[in-house]
Amino acid sequence: MVSDTCSDNQSRGMAYSPAWNMFLIFAGSLIAVAALKGIAVHQHLVPGGVFGLALLIHYAGAGISAGILFMLLNIPLAILGYLNISKRFILYSIWAMAVSTIAYEVMDFNFGIENPIYASIACGGIMGFGMGVVLRTLGSNGGMDIAAIILNRKYNIGIGKTYFVFNLLLFCASAAVINHDLVVGSILTVFVASVTIDYVLSMFSNRKMVMIISQEAQCIVDDIMTHLKQGATMLQGQGCYSRTPRPVIMTITNNVQLRRLEEIVFTKDPQAIFIVENTFAVLGSSFTKRKLY
Repeated sequence: MVSDTCSDNQSRGMAYSPAWNMFLIFAGSLIAVAALKGIAVHQHLVPGGVFGLALLIHYAGAGISAGILFMLLNIPLAILGYLNISKRFILYSIWAMAVSTIAYEVMDFNFGIENPIYASIACGGIMGFGMGVVLRTLGSNGGMDIAAIILNRKYNIGIGKTYFVFNLLLFCASAAVINHDLVVGSILTVFVASVTIDYVLSMFSNRKMVMIISQEAQCIVDDIMTHLKQGATMLQGQGCYSRTPRPVIMTITNNVQLRRLEEIVFTKDPQAIFIVENTFAVLGSSFTKRKLY
């Protein structure tokens, strides 16, 4: 058990090492930019955020590349982030901005998707996957990520609200530059990207919280620790009608172990109550390490 714990701690330490973070940021940024350069630009989509603003200015006739505009727009945000968040967070974010800018300038290809709806969905899915990979690190994609975190810390403004207001204003401005069909397509792109980001962020963090009410609680806990090799917490409850004490077991598991846990519970006590809830993330102990920007 000691060696397993040490091994787990070492793997979690590797996951937060600078080399691993930089690799994920590099890979995620390339994937996101591939969607922008291979789909969004050819369809004249505005993918939201600061890169969307850079593309909109480019579409309006600015004689400068959207990649360079993206970097220029990020300079004041990076300075604010350095002053208000942390040096490490901003250095990782600058790495993401640099990779995105260089990749955008170097890449020159077309995925060949002609249908506007298919293009919006594909662009949102690929871009969201890349952005989600970056957000799994201790950095960010830059742009609105930095602004949203600063506003959340200083004024407790929800990160989602910041994105919503910025993109709302961006799409209103887009209506004056691109046709309305493309504005709708851009909104679809951002929606698909948001859903994909959430999926990527929860992909390896989803757990099941299980509450078990049973008179055989101690036997069930013993089997959980012996056969499933996982911990549990015994809570003291009370029946509201009978006023008799009832132990309640709380444990965290995953989809693979859930069926085995159910089998253990109902083998010991066919009258047990077995409650399962989805959790977005479980932090601490032997689970996911808390991110500190």
